[in-house]
Amino acid sequence: MGAPPKVPAGEIAVDLAAIRAAHARIAPYIRRTPVLSSEALDSEAGATLFFKCENLQKIGAFKARGACNAVLSLSDSEAARGVVTHSSGNHGAALAWAAHDRGIPAWIVMPKSAPAVKQDAIRSFGATIRFCEHTVAAREQACAAVQAETGATLVHPYNDWRVIAGQGTAALELLDEVPELDAVVAPVGGGGLLSGTAIAAKALKPSIKVYGAEPAGADDAAQSLRLGRIVPQTDPRTIADGLRSSLGEKTFAVISALADGIATASEEGIVRAMRLTWEKLKVVIEPSAAVPLAALLEGSLQLRGLRVGVILSGGNVDLQRLPWQA
Repeated sequence: MGAPPKVPAGEIAVDLAAIRAAHARIAPYIRRTPVLSSEALDSEAGATLFFKCENLQKIGAFKARGACNAVLSLSDSEAARGVVTHSSGNHGAALAWAAHDRGIPAWIVMPKSAPAVKQDAIRSFGATIRFCEHTVAAREQACAAVQAETGATLVHPYNDWRVIAGQGTAALELLDEVPELDAVVAPVGGGGLLSGTAIAAKALKPSIKVYGAEPAGADDAAQSLRLGRIVPQTDPRTIADGLRSSLGEKTFAVISALADGIATASEEGIVRAMRLTWEKLKVVIEPSAAVPLAALLEGSLQLRGLRVGVILSGGNVDLQRLPWQA
């Protein structure tokens, strides 16, 4: 993995105080998810693992934390104009949920090909969907159009300090419950979860190691840290659909400064880790959430003998299309 190049800490606009404030703000609305363990998975990994079960979070993913913090951080005048984002997955549902709870409008920009089940989940919270082509440029243009029409505030899925602070509350809870951890591992796509995790964990325990894990077929974060610049995600090939995004400039700054490395996992390893978690931990997780365990089991992340926190990022999976079924 190698040591990532460091960037000036001044570029990071979130600290432990901001994450604690975010936690106090969102605590009445989110779930304090459990931390589970399994002797069978410990034996497989050769480490003592503590799983932070964000698959049991509101809307089934950690994204509820960042979206809720962003929405609750808005002034009354800003909130009245609503919020907008682009997302074909968990962030869109999370922002729709958070906006519904505050009683404000939300617009979610999604590609035309987005699954009907995801569209239905977003509409169930009263949000309006705007469809676009399946490109980053098309998503950004559609969001800009909504902002121009409505004055809505953009809440980016990960490149937003309010979102990053909210995501960091999962690690805050994890280390409050298991303070003696040696390392924490989180999946990395756009980098919001890993950024918040790194800020919280390093502030609470400077000696702790913080790692990201991503699919080998979508390893832009590992490439970005190795080269010291953002390498855009152009052709992700992975079942872990939540980890197909590129890093943003904010998340890249945090991860470059604070993360101890990025490990990768094979597609076969991701599917195996997902199934093992279902079987041994008795919880439903999606492929993206299985990537950290896959990296540990495959050995690309060498943490044998240590006490390791693993953030299970989400549990939204199509039960009719499980990856180990024919």
